[in-house]
Amino acid sequence: MSIDRNEPWREALRQSMKAKERTALPRVHMPELDATYRSHNNEEVNLGLSVEQAQNEAKRCLDCANPTCMEGCPVGINIPKFIKHIECGEFLAAAATLKETSALPAVCGRVCPQEKQCESKCMHLKMQKEAVAIGYLERFAADYEREHGELAVPKCLPANGIKIGVIGSGPAGLSFAGDMVKLGYDVTVFEALHEIGGVLKYGIPEFRLPNAIVDVEIDILSRMGVKFIKNCIVGKTISFDDLAAEGYRALFVASGAGLPNFMNIPGENLIGVMSSNEYLTRVNLMHASDSEFDTPVARGSSVAVIGGGNTAMDSVRTAKRLGAERAMIIYRRSEAEMPARIEEVKHAKEEGIEFMTLHNPLRYIGDEFGQVRQMELQKMELGEPDASGRRSPKAIEGAVELIEVDTVVVSVGVSPNPLVPSSLPGLEVSRWGTIEVNNDTMQSSIPTLFAGGDIVRGGATVILAMGDGRKAAQAMHEKISNGEL
Repeated sequence: MSIDRNEPWREALRQSMKAKERTALPRVHMPELDATYRSHNNEEVNLGLSVEQAQNEAKRCLDCANPTCMEGCPVGINIPKFIKHIECGEFLAAAATLKETSALPAVCGRVCPQEKQCESKCMHLKMQKEAVAIGYLERFAADYEREHGELAVPKCLPANGIKIGVIGSGPAGLSFAGDMVKLGYDVTVFEALHEIGGVLKYGIPEFRLPNAIVDVEIDILSRMGVKFIKNCIVGKTISFDDLAAEGYRALFVASGAGLPNFMNIPGENLIGVMSSNEYLTRVNLMHASDSEFDTPVARGSSVAVIGGGNTAMDSVRTAKRLGAERAMIIYRRSEAEMPARIEEVKHAKEEGIEFMTLHNPLRYIGDEFGQVRQMELQKMELGEPDASGRRSPKAIEGAVELIEVDTVVVSVGVSPNPLVPSSLPGLEVSRWGTIEVNNDTMQSSIPTLFAGGDIVRGGATVILAMGDGRKAAQAMHEKISNGEL
């Protein structure tokens, strides 16, 4: 890091402008589509920065001697270096810097909660200033490279002939595959669905992360040498014994947490009540919103989404785009406790989403045809903080409300995909069904099997899953190199 920072071009940039002048510059605001317009289509909401905006924002970076922002990045991006490349107009060099450690920079620049990670450790915050817009700049560099048709393929070491299998093509699997193929391994990714990308494709709407962006990142991995096999369920279509017989030295499990949780309250089996997983998968992956496709999806006029996370925001904003006259978030805590990104809450409000905070469903009521028609809500108040640090909600006695609904989307968390753990006798799992691993190496109780992402964490962000993939790749490579695997 010190060598990078002491290069003449970096020193010249620091001397070209006083630190006080840099901190006085206002943070850039991301251009967005008009809320009324965008709430009726799937176009991407955030429009990206112009060259001028990106360079002005890059000037705010102080190129700190101790870049604390990097401590908040799970994949270890050299943040000051890529930002300084942007400042001096070397946009392709900025993109190349990102690709040194991140397999999915255009994705991360869009969906990572930078405000809780790299930006939360920005030196500007200590001076009561807004953090440098690291995420916006990451997106700018990745988009610039793609839009100018100069997509660089990271260099890989000569092939070593060692076969490595990856189960699942979500962010953890893709990040792991990218790092391993760079090291010369023969990497094959097995995906159960008909498209590569995992949660990036089925779980995140196009208005937040266009599928075309994901496809470009995946194409780069293919050009690096990663092989992809779709419609293949490891543990069913192909067994672990089959993989061993085919010569796979080790495996990385990144099968995610695709099993939806429900609240187990009366009426959850009514027609029109579904999980956010099903709802978003139908729309995002199976094109239910497109009239040219036959995939059915509930297009309610009064839609309630239960939950307060990013997936709940994605679901309720999708409902609005599918024509809902009334689209509501039902959340048992206050808005301050919502785990969703502040930006997602802001966008939802601008698009006309109603927020019924401090409400919790008690039951759903259907008509004679079994279709949900009403929802009984318990009004809540906040008590003392719980183990997560958020104030616990408690019911206000006798305060119950009945509202009309014709579609309910339940978004109260997910559980790990049980298929891999149930297919491997001797694999240690937690009581929640997550695979137990060594946190330093991501190695499971079966030495040749490593795991990361939601199958280990139970539910996390894209960037944390990618960090797991990078950590597992490094550990697996070391163990293979040392003759331990």
